[in-house]
Amino acid sequence: MRDRRVWAIGSLLFALFASCGITKNALRAQASVGTDEAIPPPEMIGEGVISTDDDELGGGVTPDGKTLIFEKSAAPHYLYIMCEAHLVGDKWSKPEILPFSGQYRDTDPVLAPDGKSILFASDRPVNGRDLHRWSIWRAERSGSGSGWKKPQLIPGAVNSEGSQVFASIAANGNIYFASSRKTGQYDVFRAQLVEGKYEEAEDLGPVFNGPGINTFEATIAPDESYILLGSFGRQNGYGSSDLYVSFHNAGNWTQPINLGPQINTRARDYSPRISGDGQWLYFTSERGFLEAPIDQPYSYQSFNNNLAKRGNGLGNLYRVPLAPVLATARNQAVVQSQNGNHDGGQG
Repeated sequence: MRDRRVWAIGSLLFALFASCGITKNALRAQASVGTDEAIPPPEMIGEGVISTDDDELGGGVTPDGKTLIFEKSAAPHYLYIMCEAHLVGDKWSKPEILPFSGQYRDTDPVLAPDGKSILFASDRPVNGRDLHRWSIWRAERSGSGSGWKKPQLIPGAVNSEGSQVFASIAANGNIYFASSRKTGQYDVFRAQLVEGKYEEAEDLGPVFNGPGINTFEATIAPDESYILLGSFGRQNGYGSSDLYVSFHNAGNWTQPINLGPQINTRARDYSPRISGDGQWLYFTSERGFLEAPIDQPYSYQSFNNNLAKRGNGLGNLYRVPLAPVLATARNQAVVQSQNGNHDGGQG
């Protein structure tokens, strides 16, 4: 989800890091996480069909790998639409807008582990009223499997007076999400499903949340063994929003580990997904021509040429094998623990 407020935060942080250089913590992250050559370069998804010179974000695939759900944004973020594409042979079909999207700002579609439903955030009216905030909705596949039922608002503790964005669901039904309900900044919360009802949402605490940190995405593993985060403002970032992982071990969450320079860049890297088969990390990146040092001024024509192609600073979808990403981060978590960092929180 990237409304004006989010965009302003990202621009401010990008300018800060660009002017001050990479922090010492970021250099340590490069030295530790980034040296693992087992992580291959991310590959762009559906270049020219899915990933275009428009703004795409938030892609995830079903367990069979044949259906992709993602979204497109109309700059400057006045409208988000959610789309669906299908793998035909080894090529993605032309995307179609989901039948219940296209009128309101519908963002952050995240597939359930079984691929039969999605959670998403929307500013659509609730019971005919415009609440002027984001709420979490669920849409399920119809019985035939090819269509969709009408979306339903998630009942109970997940939705509150604050805004809720980017919700993901574990195999046991627990929902993890980002919300502005307590501090006005976006923190990570969990609502546990007990006997068919969601209990009061829990703030997951200082291991994830803190002053100056805005986490807009929280993707839980189906078995709740780890969580992927998209955050602004953490100390070991590379420039704008970065992707992190925290592991759940013996009742505690580890400090979030930056996924390193193969994944994170000076641009915004965000909106992580776990593929339905558990083999791939899908994410969005705004990496492109602005990543390279500007050795001499652009001409009007050369600047326009860069804006007119992929890598123009708008979002595209990428994927990378998940196993080496998690293995590298686990190694870093061990080093962190050996160095005496035991700040993990209970959860």
